[in-house]
Amino acid sequence: MAPRVWPLLRFLLKGGVAGGAVLLAAEQQLLGPGERSQAALHRAGELLPPAARRLRHYVSEHVGLRAPQLPALPAFDLCVRDSWNAGVEAAMSALSAAPAKAAALCQDGWDFARSRLK
Repeated sequence: MAPRVWPLLRFLLKGGVAGGAVLLAAEQQLLGPGERSQAALHRAGELLPPAARRLRHYVSEHVGLRAPQLPALPAFDLCVRDSWNAGVEAAMSALSAAPAKAAALCQDGWDFARSRLK
């Protein structure tokens, strides 16, 4: 019984984490227009370093583990709209070139098989 339960439990845990991530992204308006996404990313950049410090302090105080001092996060200016558009353009370019590439690869395979059978 137990060997069948663990894969199901792992699947449910992974599904819960993925669902929570999507829900959090939707609540933070990361899935909306570019301006809202960029504002949410800016808010996250302001909130994450203090949260990481509080977590490190909590763990060292209550668990007794000393976490090494991490270097400061580099400051970066990320335009979500440009990144999104570049990703979409790359994906669409790959999808539009896929049939021609598949035909060329099939032709190469066919030519190779014909040359081996002669």
